[in-house]
Amino acid sequence: MRLFLFSFIYLLGLTALQAATLAEYTFEDPAQDEDFREIIEEMRCLVCQNESLAGSNAELAIDLRNEIYDMMKGGQSKGEIIDFMVARYGDFVLYSPPVKPSTYPIWFGPLIFFLIGGVVLFRIIKRKNQSRETELSEAEQQRLEKLLNQSNEQRDTNQ
Repeated sequence: MRLFLFSFIYLLGLTALQAATLAEYTFEDPAQDEDFREIIEEMRCLVCQNESLAGSNAELAIDLRNEIYDMMKGGQSKGEIIDFMVARYGDFVLYSPPVKPSTYPIWFGPLIFFLIGGVVLFRIIKRKNQSRETELSEAEQQRLEKLLNQSNEQRDTNQ
C-alpha cells in the first residue's frame, strides 16, 4: 500500500512538473500554440529516445523545445521547423519517419523477420510430418506380417 501511495504521488508530481515546464511556452495565436504542441509531441528526444520532446526533461530536449519556440516566434511555419530539425538530426528525430529507402528497415524489418520466422516454422513442421509418415518397404512389410503370425500362433498355443 505504501509503495502504491508513493508511486501515485510521484506520478502526480511528475505530471505537474511536466505541465509546469510546458506552461512557460505561450503564444498569442492559439493556432501557433497548437502547432508548437504538435511539433514537440511528434519529435523524439535524442537523449531519452522513447520520450517526446514534450515529455522529456533532458537538457537537450529543453534546448530543442526552446529552439522550436524561438523559431515559431520568429514566424517560421510548422513544416519549415520540421524540415530544419530533420535536416539537422535526421529522420531519427521523428516518431513517424517517412517511408523511403533509408527508412525501409524501420518500416519493413519486422515484417521481413516475421516472414522468415514463418518460413522456418513451416519447414520444421513439414519435416516433422514427413518423418512420421514413412512407409514400410516390401521386405519390412513381409517381416512385420511374419512377426504378427508368430505372435498369433503363440497366443493360440497358450490358450
